[in-house]
Amino acid sequence: MLKANGDIRIGVYVCHCGTNIAAVVDVKALSALRRHPSERSGLAGIQVLVFRSGQDMIKQDILDLKLNRVVVASCSPHLHEQTFRNALASGDLNPFFLQMVNIREQDSWVTEDKQAATQKAKDLVRAAARRVAFNESLERGQIPINRR
Repeated sequence: MLKANGDIRIGVYVCHCGTNIAAVVDVKALSALRRHPSERSGLAGIQVLVFRSGQDMIKQDILDLKLNRVVVASCSPHLHEQTFRNALASGDLNPFFLQMVNIREQDSWVTEDKQAATQKAKDLVRAAARRVAFNESLERGQIPINRR
């Protein structure tokens, strides 16, 4: 598995999720984050994804863009975090270099104003991109236990 070197390269993926997210959050406006120098620190690219094709896109971008961190802004991590961790592992990247952003339950479902929801999504994505830069390489392990 690829471990992070000194250069952090973050790929950010935003799921439009039909009416659940895109009806309230302007997901295309989130891609404008990469155009502002203050927001580009370490960002290799931001793409809007459709869930089914998104996994393959992430795997390919890990190779093509030499990503070593990934942010996925979508629905609850409870639903798809393991799916995206598996996509990172398939792309030979440590699966713990993933940061999920819940823009469905924490944003689009609770914010009626489209402009406010989009701004909140931008803030959540910015925060996740800054946070994932500090993630460390973790490995799963097993520890023997004594049932006594």
